[in-house]
Amino acid sequence: MKPTAPLPLKDGVAPSYLWLQDAAGSWSNMLDFLVARFPGVTEEAWRLRMARGEVVNQDGVALAPDSPYRRGDCIFYYRDLEGSEAPIPFTEQILHQDAHLLVVDKPHFVPVIPTGRFLHESLLVRLKKKTGLADLTPIHRLDRETAGVIIFSHNPASRGAYQAMFQQRTMDKTYEALAGMLEGRSFPFVHRSRMVDADKFFLMREEEGEPNSETHVDLIERRGVLGLYRLNPVTGRKHQLRVHMAALGVPIVNDNFYPHVVPAGMADDYDAPLKLLARSIAFTDPLSGDVRYFESLRTL
Repeated sequence: MKPTAPLPLKDGVAPSYLWLQDAAGSWSNMLDFLVARFPGVTEEAWRLRMARGEVVNQDGVALAPDSPYRRGDCIFYYRDLEGSEAPIPFTEQILHQDAHLLVVDKPHFVPVIPTGRFLHESLLVRLKKKTGLADLTPIHRLDRETAGVIIFSHNPASRGAYQAMFQQRTMDKTYEALAGMLEGRSFPFVHRSRMVDADKFFLMREEEGEPNSETHVDLIERRGVLGLYRLNPVTGRKHQLRVHMAALGVPIVNDNFYPHVVPAGMADDYDAPLKLLARSIAFTDPLSGDVRYFESLRTL
């Protein structure tokens, strides 16, 4: 269970937390532990954070460099990035807000949650700053490269009901993708395969065996040598639509992962977004029983 944070939001960023699990006596003090646990953060940076009272235990007690390491404690701290974070020049749009949900139209290139080199430019932190909703949490996934509709919960009391809806796949998710033209196929059709982790931790691949992924594929229109496709994933495997389209021989336009990884630097090519859009989500609200439908305003 996620513990209650004794630190407030800081510029839209919620504190991170870590349970101390090493045996008592493994570390002489908290500073030694933190420097070893987070090699990317300097000792000076930890000392400054501690001096500001930004490293605390589960009771909200500020930790000092010489505070003892106590197995079973939970420490809270703010994640920070060394150096400046480059802004992502695309803006999200709020499609709907009620007492439970925030529905957002996400742009390409924006990660949903803080990760790697992204913190303040993540969608979650952006939205916390914009709305002031401290309990905001995404209730399903959307790749950084993918644009479109994503739903957040901001009410902990009702969050489980909406999360269960996605876990049980009782919602209809529709995507659109631009890819090479599939010649000689009758539409719509279903693609099923067995997807597993690839050698690289961030990739997936297909292999022989019992299918564990399913996507319904339809053609919306032909655009010269390309086709605009409607994709309805029945399952929710990581990178499922990207893997399935590549396996069909028509990888999604500007996909730098499938069928082959394209080496890239730190900077994104904003002129070449992945042509994949989470067009809409529809579901029966687990609280009210109303049919809900949310659609992206973006186009490919």
